[in-house]
Amino acid sequence: MLNIHKVKHFNPPWVIAHRGYSQNFPENTLAAVQAALTAGVPMIEIDVMFSRDRKLVVIHDATLERTTNSRGAVHDVTLEALQQLDAGSWFNSKCAGEHLPELSEVLDLVNGQARLNIEIKAVAYEHHHPPDAIERQIVKLVKQKNMQDSVLISSFEIDILVQIASMEDPPAIALISKTPANKRIVEICKHLNVFSWHPDQRIATPHQVDMLHAAGLKVFPYNVDTFEDYKQMIDLNVDGVITNDPVSAGQWARMRNAA
Repeated sequence: MLNIHKVKHFNPPWVIAHRGYSQNFPENTLAAVQAALTAGVPMIEIDVMFSRDRKLVVIHDATLERTTNSRGAVHDVTLEALQQLDAGSWFNSKCAGEHLPELSEVLDLVNGQARLNIEIKAVAYEHHHPPDAIERQIVKLVKQKNMQDSVLISSFEIDILVQIASMEDPPAIALISKTPANKRIVEICKHLNVFSWHPDQRIATPHQVDMLHAAGLKVFPYNVDTFEDYKQMIDLNVDGVITNDPVSAGQWARMRNAA
C-alpha cells in the first residue's frame, strides 16, 4: 500500500486528479477514476454523499440533474435506484451507461495503485453524530479494505475532521477552504494533526503557504487547470495541485523541470 505519510516515495508537486480525470471523462465515475489511474497520478479525489438508505454514493452535487439523467436530491433516492441512472451521457454520448458508483467500488478499483482523497460533502454532516454517520461509515469501510494508510479524508466542515481525528487509528485528514486560513484555523489543524490544507487557488498566497508549512501541513490548491495557474501555484512552493486535467498537469510539470 502507498502510505500517505511517506511522501519521500515520490517527489512533489503531487498531481491530484479532481473527481478522477474529469476533464475527459464524466466526473466521479469509475471511468474517470480508471483514466486517472492509467495516467499514473499519485492521488485521486472523489466526493461522497448519502443515499436515502444511508449508503455511500460517489457524487459531487446534492442534486442529480447536473451529472445524471434524473432530477431531485441524492438523499431522497435509494442506492439501488441511483445506480440505475445514467451518469455518463451528460458528458458525452460515448460515456452512456456509466453509473454512480458506491464508495466500495472506487476503493476496490484503486486498491493501492494511488492514494485516494475522499471528500465528505458538508451537507452530509449530522450534528448529532449517529452511529452510522457518514464519516463513521467511511472510516469503517476504509479500514475493512485495509486502505487507511493510503486514504485522505477531506471536508470543508471542520467538525467532520474533529470526529475523524477522535477515532482510533484514523486515516489522514484534510481541510478544504474557500477563505484564507488564520491563526485560529492553523492551531485547530495542528491540534487535529491535519495532513493538508486544500485552498481555492485564488486565495493561495506566499504568506498562506508559508504559514501552513510552518505548522507542518501540506498545501494542495484547487482547481488548477491552466498552465499559468499551475506556474503560479508552483512558484508559491505548494506541495501539489488538484486539477481536472491531470495529464496536462503532468506535462506542465515536465515542461517546468526541463526549463
